[in-house]
Amino acid sequence: MQNDFFTPEEQKTRQLEGFQNTVRHAYKNSSFYRRIFDENNLRPDDIQNLSDIEKIPYTRKNDLREAYPYGMAAVPLEQILRIHASSGTTGKPIVAGYTKTDLEYWAEGVARICEMAGVKPSDIAQISFGYGLFTGGFGLHYGLEKLGATVVPFSSGNTERQLSLMKDFNTNVLVCTPSFAIYMAEVARELGYDPVEFGLKIGLFGGEPCSEAMREDIEKQWGLKATINYGLTEVIGPGVSGECMQTRGMHILEDLYYPEVIDPESSLPLPAGERGELVLTPLFKEGFPIIRYRTGDITRLIPEKCPCGRTTRRMDYITGRSDDMIIIKGVNIFPSQIEEVLSGFREVSPHYRLVLHKQKGFIKDLEVQVELTQEGFSDSFRELEALEGRIRRHLRSTLSLAPRIKLMEPKSLERTTGKAKRIIESEEF
Repeated sequence: MQNDFFTPEEQKTRQLEGFQNTVRHAYKNSSFYRRIFDENNLRPDDIQNLSDIEKIPYTRKNDLREAYPYGMAAVPLEQILRIHASSGTTGKPIVAGYTKTDLEYWAEGVARICEMAGVKPSDIAQISFGYGLFTGGFGLHYGLEKLGATVVPFSSGNTERQLSLMKDFNTNVLVCTPSFAIYMAEVARELGYDPVEFGLKIGLFGGEPCSEAMREDIEKQWGLKATINYGLTEVIGPGVSGECMQTRGMHILEDLYYPEVIDPESSLPLPAGERGELVLTPLFKEGFPIIRYRTGDITRLIPEKCPCGRTTRRMDYITGRSDDMIIIKGVNIFPSQIEEVLSGFREVSPHYRLVLHKQKGFIKDLEVQVELTQEGFSDSFRELEALEGRIRRHLRSTLSLAPRIKLMEPKSLERTTGKAKRIIESEEF
């Protein structure tokens, strides 16, 4: 496998070569990118250095939806070995097609992510991501196998059976969403198990944001080292970046993915270290190449070197999505800000829900439904009222807006084996 200790000169050489190859391939074989280049009077030879990337327009999610299903293909369909797709909950799904070479690069990248997280060939990894069109299950599966680890491809759901096999198979690496890891620990205790006694060593978590408070909760409950990794279907799937054992940001595999950070409103590049929207260009894709894809994810590139010695740049943890930003009465709010406030209260669980009360299409008010822990639940109305008031004051201080607070009974909010659904809308008439 490639290592992650390139010199700056080696990195730039690899990136420029990969970028030029991607542009040539896309222009020659993709009707979508040939049209984009021609409309902007661009040719592949115009890309002579990495700064020339700014000459190329961004690719957006709507472009991929409009190309459904095979409009982004740059090879004959008989060369596509596998197809994945996003959930398509807000329109047509995003389709990704993979050639044999794409799948090899993907597995190699995920293997590197797993290795830097501390996974060894001798480990036994249980994958509790869903298998199917979602890229998470298959992505981690083939990456872990490439590394040499033993894979238990359980998929999601059937939590009691999951726990039983984890004990029987001596699983020591868990792959799932952070919220499912917390739910599995709850179920384990209900069955009379101490999660720490399962002997899990490493958690490879992705598929949804994970706050530091959530990470600490998972580590405390399971007694493992929780690591976060990042990816998305539009670019490849999991394996774009991941944490090393220092857990100080996610190393981007920069020889495979070229990162930029831009102002989500002006679309202009931001200086190093400033937070904005992540833009990614995979430097190897044959099947469905994609150039300068606006991910919608808000992060920053960390300029400092990592103590682990790897020279690949790190991206900070995702703090929200540009399209998930909630605007209420002129105030911009990200769900991650609310989660961070709630994590400071021992009386509440990691499970919460945001209800957007809308009127004539506009958000009129925000209700934060907060699930209490068994320890935080009380028959005393005065105690609950005081807790509600403290939460509201902290949220007002952070958000510059005081949302409604609704305290919920323990275990009343829905659990999920996949991504947690945090936001729902309620139309008022």
